[in-house]
Amino acid sequence: MTRVAVIEDDPTFSRQVAGWIRAAKPDIDVDQWATRDEAEAALAREAYDVVVLDIELGRERHAGVALINAINKQRQGTPVLVVSAMPAAIYRSIMKALDAWDYLQKTTFEEADFIETFLEILRVARERKATTAKAAAPAAELSLDPLWQRTPTWRGQRVNLPLTAQRILATLYQRQGEVVSYDELFDVVKSGRNRDNVRKHVSTIRDAFREVDPNFEGIENIPMRGFRWVNKA
Repeated sequence: MTRVAVIEDDPTFSRQVAGWIRAAKPDIDVDQWATRDEAEAALAREAYDVVVLDIELGRERHAGVALINAINKQRQGTPVLVVSAMPAAIYRSIMKALDAWDYLQKTTFEEADFIETFLEILRVARERKATTAKAAAPAAELSLDPLWQRTPTWRGQRVNLPLTAQRILATLYQRQGEVVSYDELFDVVKSGRNRDNVRKHVSTIRDAFREVDPNFEGIENIPMRGFRWVNKA
């Protein structure tokens, strides 16, 4: 069963959030915690699929930051949705730097906004779990993060890529051995949907890989059609 932790010291808001989650996905098991100590014990004990938390718990202004650090240390990859009254303009970038999935500022969003964000997190978390299970065999040379929170790694080394380039890379890698057409890659590129722009992104990917592996030749150009990921020694 999917397990979600809601960490919030306001009992009314905690019940509201838990109710939204249960209404959207009745099969989800939701645990509610109100203090940092309770939450830390639960996070050490349980493997949650998603964590929803406030930054300020009781009198501890940044308890949520400590909890995110604990999650990253104990169960790296567990997605965290921060819901707080702290100003989003200031705290969203801070939470992003801590690898939180997203930040919602209280009183500025509706139930539908929360549910949409939560369901997207849940979908990607399940994808990640499936990908992890599939890869129980020998580790692949390329490692991708479905949540886009961490840069890809190639043979254990980080490959620094912007988000659109990461998405193109993931599309090619997931269909390795197949030609991925320009039209299919247009669906990945959110703006500048033309062949020149796609080629620039692919060039960026190649350059980034060659910074860590000068002999990288994993992406083939298929003239007039698109690109293909190939496994080469």
